Amino acid sequence: MTMKSAIIAPLRRTAAGFTLAELLVSVLVVVIITVIASQLMSSAAAIARNGHKHLDTDTQARVVLDRMTLDFAQMVKRTDVDYYVKQKFYKGHGNGHGCGQGHNGDLTSDQIAFYSQVPGYYPSSYGSPISLIAYRVNESTASQDAARYGRLERMSKGLLWNGVSNNTGNGNNVYYPIVFQTGQIDSSCNGNQCPCNGTIGPWANVWSAAICNTNNSSDPDYEIIGPNVFRFEYYYMLKNGRVTGWPWDRFDYPTQQTIYYPAILGLSQVRAIAVSIAVIDPATRALIQQAASANTAYGDILDLAAELPDFKNSCGRGNSQKSIGDLEDEWKGIIESVAQTGQISGGKLIPREAAKGIRVYNRYFDLKIW
Repeated sequence: MTMKSAIIAPLRRTAAGFTLAELLVSVLVVVIITVIASQLMSSAAAIARNGHKHLDTDTQARVVLDRMTLDFAQMVKRTDVDYYVKQKFYKGHGNGHGCGQGHNGDLTSDQIAFYSQVPGYYPSSYGSPISLIAYRVNESTASQDAARYGRLERMSKGLLWNGVSNNTGNGNNVYYPIVFQTGQIDSSCNGNQCPCNGTIGPWANVWSAAICNTNNSSDPDYEIIGPNVFRFEYYYMLKNGRVTGWPWDRFDYPTQQTIYYPAILGLSQVRAIAVSIAVIDPATRALIQQAASANTAYGDILDLAAELPDFKNSCGRGNSQKSIGDLEDEWKGIIESVAQTGQISGGKLIPREAAKGIRVYNRYFDLKIW
């Protein structure tokens, strides 16, 4: 063997392998790359899941608010036509929270009912283009309403022209003619606080579901329009720019009790009705209901709805004056808090992940033709 061959051979043997240190470094690099890739994939999956959740809620909110746009645009706007709208002297403040008192018995979301020139479910060939429209979140705990519980419903009750029928019996199969007179929609309570038992007023049994939300206030003309809308609140923008829970300016009419007494106002001082809704994606809603069914420590969908407060300045004249967007910002802050703590009022719990699937939407419906 020559001197040159003796020198090259050991060098070749040395270059043929890796040291232990080199192998460890290589393994460490591979692990780091794997961890980074895994985190990127997890983040992408989480973003995709949230995107799908938001897509579900965005789609449903758009359907509901577009339907309301049509109903409000065709509202019969007259001072001598009845409305069931949010004001203090109706039961539970429009069947809502009742001046920001939170979950008051079975009262959570607001209700509204009015005449509108949109097609309804007509009882006969004498149907007119006027319908009774109503919105509510179903709060009935009756077994037959289980599929409707905590879901936004819309009533579209087709009416008859005046004098077409004089059948004034009781029951869901009886339909009444349009009478442009106050006290028709709210005939069972006449603007006062009273139980919605359908025993007072000539049309109470037929139309009581438009203003009541109890276990016996079902109506075949209600349909689920927002299956994952669990909170419904509305308030008013007056023509002078004030945002209020009263459908008139309390500085101008400090003694006014309803939109009809002592002065007949109707909604003449209202420029727009603002509607706010909270929507949850289907999978997250199911998570809340499963937790509530399995463990009494967890609240259900309406317990969560009760965390989102009423438009509070409806309790006083100018106190805690709200501005545009205040209510929605307050709701969003509460939802973020629930997502962090998993706790709601009354010591109940909500799965923290569930709050992340909730979004808040708002739209103003102009009544400027008054």
